[in-house]
Amino acid sequence: MVGRQVTMKLKPDVITELLRISNNEVISILRSQKGFRDETTFVATERAEAVANSFWDTQEDAEAYGQTGYAQVLMALAPVIEGTPTVKTFNLASSTFHGSVAGKLS
Repeated sequence: MVGRQVTMKLKPDVITELLRISNNEVISILRSQKGFRDETTFVATERAEAVANSFWDTQEDAEAYGQTGYAQVLMALAPVIEGTPTVKTFNLASSTFHGSVAGKLS
């Protein structure tokens, strides 16, 4: 399993709108992508920052999303983010959410 971590700088006072866009638009875009498994969003209001983590079956699935669906997500989030988000990719090593164990890296 592969994770994409997207760190975003938020415009002032947009947390409610961020969550609305995420729940009503972003999740449906993600669910339409091959290999998508889950998404989590963390918000640090004191820093006006959000971190979205998406989980994918394979590196290829994550890369395909990065080349197609991610542009749609950025357009949907444009009203609430400033600048260009930072994207990092990771291999899942361990998770209580997904029942994975260390040593089962892709």
